[in-house]
Parts: sequence; structure tokens; C-alpha cells
Amino acid sequence: MPLNKISLIKVEALSKISASSSERELKEVYTLYLGKKGILKSYLTELKNINDLKAKRASGSVINELCNELEKLITHKKYELKQKEINLNLDKEKVDLTTPERPEKVGKIHPIAKVINEISVIFSYMGFKLADGPDIEDEFHVFDALNTPKYHPAREESDTFYLNKLQDKRMVLRPHTTSVQIRVMENNRDFPIKVTAPGRVYRHDFDKTHTPMFHQIDGFYVDKNINMGHLKFYLNYFLDKFFNSSEVKIRFRPSFFPFTEPSAEIDISYNGSDWIEVLGSGIIHPNVLENVGINPKEYSGFAFGMGIERLAMLKYGISDLRDFYNNNMMWLNHYGFNFLSLTI
Repeated sequence: MPLNKISLIKVEALSKISASSSERELKEVYTLYLGKKGILKSYLTELKNINDLKAKRASGSVINELCNELEKLITHKKYELKQKEINLNLDKEKVDLTTPERPEKVGKIHPIAKVINEISVIFSYMGFKLADGPDIEDEFHVFDALNTPKYHPAREESDTFYLNKLQDKRMVLRPHTTSVQIRVMENNRDFPIKVTAPGRVYRHDFDKTHTPMFHQIDGFYVDKNINMGHLKFYLNYFLDKFFNSSEVKIRFRPSFFPFTEPSAEIDISYNGSDWIEVLGSGIIHPNVLENVGINPKEYSGFAFGMGIERLAMLKYGISDLRDFYNNNMMWLNHYGFNFLSLTI
């Protein structure tokens, strides 16, 4: 195979590559010379017919060298054509580099979510784990297991949202997150059990301090020899940390809840305010422990529950609970509360 013929093919191929004005034309050049049935590939195939080993090696070396050179040139030309296309598109768009950039939209955390996070973090430092449960509950987990008798006012339809029965169980929108306490204790025998359960709850109320849907966080601690002293220690520690003020005064007031005995409501005076109830608590009633298969003679525990909105209103000076559910959160500025500074 004459080497001068290879030289002529090289000149011809270089000219076609240089003259290509599109990727389609460049692909045609590649196919013509480097394709499976291309000119140079066919020459490589013909080498087997050369008997002179020295001439065969010389021709093969020249052809392979040309193949490599053409591949590099085609790749480079393809890059040039793409850059040219990009520049043409930019020219068509007529980008004005002096135009100010679009403002970045930054989301902010809702005060309810912030307060839930604050409470959860404080209790996590004391060893409490988070738990969750369904918003739609059956009467057993909401009332029966919690030692709430059939005649209790909370079971009236004027107080609780009832739904259709499910598998012969009467279903409700849970009026408290204490139902999570039952679900956790039903399936847990790894003592001590220390859990907090934040979530949505539902009741027939709507005014400045009540809404049909609001948020609660319940907590409980079950182990051997748990008493009111433990309850007072944990809640005092929590309230001191949450309000972070030397002006917080705390008092425990005797009360009644079906699921705790003895029971106490906790009032606080914050920054010189009158006494305000912030949460309910007590020692878990023995019947509740029995209902979940825990021996009340061997184990005891305390439980507490608090409204998230009420704590947020107290801490941040918000007067109307319904404002939490407005679409425009800039209402917080009316209370002197810098919403934009909210961080987790």
C-alpha cells in the first residue's frame, strides 16, 4: 500500500473536518474515514494481504497514527461547534448583565414548630425520647385505657369529634396526645420508659384562647419507685429552661384527671403576670398501668400534658391564639415579636 496514498487521504480528511459546519457533517466525516466500513478501517483490513512483514508494520503504524490524529481533530472540532452554538443562543437571549438578580425566597420556621422543637430539645436533655401516634384514634386508646368513665364530659359529642366506626370500634379525632402514652406502654417493657409526644389534637372550641385544632405535647416516665418528687423536679427544670427568666414563678395546685392520681395543675407567673395555668400532671393511675399490662405494684410513673399554643403565647406575648393560623405571619410584628429572627 503506497504511503503517498495515505498522505493524500490525510489531506482530504483534514480539509473535510475543517469545512464541517455542523455536528451532522462532522459525523459524516467520521463515518467516511473512521467508521466500521470507513476508508482507513478498510486499509487496516487489507494489511493481512501484505506478505512483507516490515512493510506491513510500517503501513499499519502510519494508518493507526492517522486514525488517532483524525479522532482528536474531530473531537476538538465538535467542541468548537458546541461552543459556537452556545454563544449564538446567548446572543439571541440578549442577556442584560446589569439586571439585578431575583430576590431569594427564604422560608421561616413557624412559631408553633419552634416551640415544639424547644420543648422537645429540653426534655431530650433529660433522657426523654420522641414518640408519635395517629390523629384518628379509637375510644380505647383515647378514653377507656386512660381510666375515663363512660359518663365523663370529655366523651360527649359536644366536646369531642366522633367519626364513623371502624371494625366495630368507635373512632374519634384525638382530643389529646395522651393516647400515645397508651400505645407506647402497650408494646414496651424496656424500663425506664421516658417519652414525650407532640402532635395535633381536636376539640369543639373556637375563641381567642381555643381553636378546633391545636397542638399538645404529652410526656411520661415509668419505672420503679417514681413519685411526685420526680415529677416536680422535671417540670421545674423544664419551665426554668423554657422561659429562661428569673421572673418565672411556679406553683403546683391539686386537681383531678381520670388518668392520674394524685393530680396537679401547674400555674406560672411570668414577668409579673397573674397566675396562669400552663399544664396538667400527676402520678399515672394504677388502672392505666393495668390496662397496658404493667404491674402497678412493681412500677409507677408520672405524666404531664401541655398546650403548645398557650406556652408560645406566654413566652412571646401573643394575645389571640387564632393568629397562629393566619396565612400572613407578619401579624407577629404587632406583638413586638421579630418573626424574621426565628431560628431552630
